[in-house]
Formats: sequence, C-alpha cells, structure tokens
Amino acid sequence: MIKKFKLAVENFKKELRVYQLVLTDPKTPKLSKWLLGLAVAYFLSPVDLIPDFIPLLGQLDDLILIPLLVWLAIRMIPKAIVEDCRNQANSE
Repeated sequence: MIKKFKLAVENFKKELRVYQLVLTDPKTPKLSKWLLGLAVAYFLSPVDLIPDFIPLLGQLDDLILIPLLVWLAIRMIPKAIVEDCRNQANSE
C-alpha cells in the first residue's frame, strides 16, 4: 500500500515537471500555456467557483475543472513537444 502511494507521488512529481517544461518551451501554443497556468492558479487559489465548505459540490468542481483544463491544454500541444518534455523530465 505504501509502495503504491510512493509510486503515485513520484509519477505526480514527474508529470508536474513535464507540465513545467511544456510551459517554458517556446514552441508551446500560447492558449495551452494560458490553460495550464489557469489550472495551476485555480488549484492554488483560495477562491473557488463553488466554495469548499459546501459538501461534495465544493470538492467536485476542483476534481472536474482542473483536470479538464489540463486535458484541453495538453490536447492542443503537438505530441512531439510533450514527448520531448516527458523524455527530458525522465532523464533528470
């Protein structure tokens, strides 16, 4: 159980590094950069569309909106750029 958790944390860290590299890559489309930046800002922001103190709905907007923004951004980025960034993150 603990090994699975550690593996999940490691994978999460690698994906964050990939997104960081994608954001700094000059070939990444500006709209994708804006969407990834918006997802990070929304995640870190204390202000939500639906306040977290509302049971279930408060957390549900975070669980839907952030992955949706990331998914949209990644879909707009050419696969070659994402793969290059992923390879660079794995080699670090």
